[in-house]
Amino acid sequence: MSASNPNGRPTSTAPTPNQDRLKSFFDGHDTAAHASRWDDLWKAGDFLPWDRGFANPALIDTLKSKPEWLGAPTKADGTRKRALVPGCGKGYDVAVLSAHGYDAYGLEISENAAGAAQEWLKNPGDGKEGEHKVQDEKVGKGVAKILTGDFFKDDWRKEADLGEGFDLIYDCTFLSALPPALRGSWALRMTQLLNSTGILICLEFPTHKPPKSGGPPWALPSVVYTESFKRPGEELQYDEEGKVIESDRPESDNALVRIAYWRPERTHDVGIINGDVKDRVSVWKHK
Repeated sequence: MSASNPNGRPTSTAPTPNQDRLKSFFDGHDTAAHASRWDDLWKAGDFLPWDRGFANPALIDTLKSKPEWLGAPTKADGTRKRALVPGCGKGYDVAVLSAHGYDAYGLEISENAAGAAQEWLKNPGDGKEGEHKVQDEKVGKGVAKILTGDFFKDDWRKEADLGEGFDLIYDCTFLSALPPALRGSWALRMTQLLNSTGILICLEFPTHKPPKSGGPPWALPSVVYTESFKRPGEELQYDEEGKVIESDRPESDNALVRIAYWRPERTHDVGIINGDVKDRVSVWKHK
């Protein structure tokens, strides 16, 4: 069992008590039942350990630093770029992206989660660090909308008239909620949702958790991403400890390539062990 210091930060790489409790809630249930299990948690509302109350500081810092690969939140014709946050929870990231000028869409498979997000977005306030306020008066705010649907299906895109791919996708703990058997499908779906010039930003967490401890959240060292995007749609190979094996497979035509990768200066406390930030941020685009 993992211990924590008085600030709530883990002091061990072992699963935290909340992670153990969350894992036990899904143990013994088929993958097909996971959506209803997540919805049950949101409906009860008394155990939402992934809900930190604000967006990850790593995203806030990235958007404010305006790296070259990010570009502007608007296109050459003046229209806004579209951003997607799958598994958006209460919508903190959606509010931040909207404040930076994107038309931001949060996606939830849980109707209760979507309802909670829609309610919260009615009055998100300025945010912990002013991150919900308009960041550029010339650009203004984009829309902040919550959609209900299955990430792997197209119904939600049709209902919201989202036929085009997204210019920016942000995955923050969404992949960690998916069983490892879905990683190939997750990577393939990202290639389908990302437009030809779009970028995918991944907050890699938990990188430090032992793979054999199971999930959710499932362990996500960086090799999971590099191997998944090398040949999207294909299953990954694992060793006897449950670790992803780094392969020499050639990239497929639909591979995503990593264009940026770093350890953020800030992240949520759960991603910091003994003062050391374990989370990573990676950025991907089409070949």
